[in-house]
Amino acid sequence: MEHFGTLRSPRELIVGCGQRRALGLVAKGLGQRALVVTDERLAADANCHAMIADLEDNGVTVQVQGGTLPDVPEESAFIAAEAARSFAPDVVIGIGGGSCLDMAKCVALLLTHGGRPDDYYGELKVPGPILPLIAIPTTAGTGSEVTPVAVLSDSKRSLKVGISSPHLIPTVAICDPELTLTCPATLTAIAGADALTHAIEAFTATRRPATAGLTQERVFVGKNVLSDHFALIAISLLWQGLEAACTEGNNLAARAQVMQGATFAGLAFGVAGTAAAHAIQYPVGALTHTAHGAGVASLMPWVMEWNRPMIGSELEQMASVMGVADGTAVIPAISALFARIGIPPTLKALGLAEDKLDWVADQSCGIERLIQNNPRPINRSDMRTLLEAAFWGDVSLIQQNRKANT
Repeated sequence: MEHFGTLRSPRELIVGCGQRRALGLVAKGLGQRALVVTDERLAADANCHAMIADLEDNGVTVQVQGGTLPDVPEESAFIAAEAARSFAPDVVIGIGGGSCLDMAKCVALLLTHGGRPDDYYGELKVPGPILPLIAIPTTAGTGSEVTPVAVLSDSKRSLKVGISSPHLIPTVAICDPELTLTCPATLTAIAGADALTHAIEAFTATRRPATAGLTQERVFVGKNVLSDHFALIAISLLWQGLEAACTEGNNLAARAQVMQGATFAGLAFGVAGTAAAHAIQYPVGALTHTAHGAGVASLMPWVMEWNRPMIGSELEQMASVMGVADGTAVIPAISALFARIGIPPTLKALGLAEDKLDWVADQSCGIERLIQNNPRPINRSDMRTLLEAAFWGDVSLIQQNRKANT
């Protein structure tokens, strides 16, 4: 048995209904001048106003930046940091979905170390700790409140780019499921499916040799006993709660399961990493302009089918927490859940043009950190086969490939 494990997480993680009301007390222990990073809609929301009032009641001076844009354009992060510099915050608070939390990470980074976001693209480029950061998610999906990643869009590149460093992990995360009650069904489905994909890819990622330097040389170290623990709990929670959260928006118990599942999935993939579904989604998303969560979820059953020969034990464990018959029932069950909540079942349904499959294959294979994290190797020819299967919804193409390579 492999006993190696690692966990990177916020210093404090607070989960529960109403816990947003702890913000003032938490923040005053970290600083006296708080920059609140959010978007235009949330800046006008009553819950956000109440949290700002709570900060001020606790003696914290507040400045609000409410201009976060979807997918965080790189230039906008630089402009936001420069605009906040004269305020000289000593704590940054992100309130919102994944884009708001990623923006808060970038602003805290730039206020601390200067430069531009593209100075830090890639892994382990952040030179040291950043300003104390509090993350308060209002959607349940990205897990950004606990992860070492900030994703941005860069107009000079055709794909999204990321900054990955343990220094980006928020100091405190406050996860209050009441903040997700107004999240519409479609966004709940996309975000929750994204979280389930995070959990599955972390749980089925490759396992690397546990060298003494592994945790210091890589942000994402592959599956291990601690990431497996959180990934499996996340799969269980999301399986139980996601459909109900989508169809019964006021079901607070289901909302809580999905929010906890998304956070636990973030703890899992924050060290284990993701794999082929995410590698493929980067070019697919660039071409189709579809939501990240919809893309990775559309791909996940096909990637799981590709990986089936290498993940038999994981499928059996998933079957146990999902309450399905056995490992062979897991992939059809995941596909059926995604179909019920409106996730497109194929790349064709997602809007990808067939004549772009070769370009997507080339781009996907070039994202080596994710492809190398996949439990079953995928070369360029294999990738084209996998994409063909995912485009047409034809599992026999993957099965034929498997027979030809055994």
